[in-house]
Amino acid sequence: MADEKEKETSELQVADMQRKIKEAFEVFDHELNNTVDVREIGTIIRSLGCCPNEGELHDLLAEVEEEEPTGYIRFEKFLPVMTNILLERRYRPIPEEVLLRAFEVLDPTKRGYLSKEELVKYMTEEGAVSLRRSG
Repeated sequence: MADEKEKETSELQVADMQRKIKEAFEVFDHELNNTVDVREIGTIIRSLGCCPNEGELHDLLAEVEEEEPTGYIRFEKFLPVMTNILLERRYRPIPEEVLLRAFEVLDPTKRGYLSKEELVKYMTEEGAVSLRRSG
C-alpha cells in the first residue's frame, strides 16, 4: 500500500512539473505551434528555478535541438529532457546562505552593502589575483 501511495505521489509530482514546464514554454511560443526560438531556452530553464552555466546550457541545447538545427526547439523534445533535469535537481542555484557568507567576507565592516567601486574591484582585480595564484 505504501509503495502505491509513493508511486501516486511521484506521478503527481511529475505531472505538476510537466504542467509548469508547459506553462513556461508557452510564454515564449509566440506562433502557438509548440516551438520556441532556441535563444529563449535559457530564460525558460531559469524561470523553472535552474541555473545552468553557459557550457551546461550549450550541452542541453545540443540535446533538444533537431538533427539539422532550425533555430527552434520543439516542445516534444524539450519536455522529457527538462522533466529529467527537474527530477534530478540539476543546475540548482547556489544556496542563499553561501552567497550571504561570501558577501559578508567582502563586507568586513558589516555595512550591508558594497559600493560600485568595491564590487568592480572584487570582480576584476581580486578575482584575477586569486586566479593567478591558483593557476
